[in-house]
Amino acid sequence: QVQLVESGGGLVQPGGSLRLSCTASGSIGRINNMGWYRQAPGEQRKLVALQTNRGTTRYADSAKGRFTISRDMVKNSLYLQMNSLESEDTAVYYCNAVDVNAGRAYWGQGTQVTVSS
Repeated sequence: QVQLVESGGGLVQPGGSLRLSCTASGSIGRINNMGWYRQAPGEQRKLVALQTNRGTTRYADSAKGRFTISRDMVKNSLYLQMNSLESEDTAVYYCNAVDVNAGRAYWGQGTQVTVSS
C-alpha cells in the first residue's frame, strides 16, 4: 500500500503562483510513475503532469509552459509549481502514484486550488 498526502492548495488571484506538494509513504519502493491530476466541478479527472522514475515528464497542453512537475526521490515527494494561473485552473488537484508491476494506482485526498479575483 502507498499513502499520498497533498498540500499547498488555496486561493490565488489570476496570474499568481502556487506550489503543490505530495508526500508518499508506505511501499514507496514499488512506485514507478507519479503525477498530478485535477478535477473541476462537473468534469472528469484529467492528467496535468506526470514524471516517471527515470525522470521523463509529460504535461497536458493546458499546463505546458506554465506548470513544472518535479520529484524528490530522497524525500519521497512530488511537486507541482504552477505559474500564471488562470480561472480555468480552478479544480481539486490529486496526487497519483502507480505501481506498474502490480497494476495498481494510488490517489491522495486532493487539494483545492481556486483561481479568482
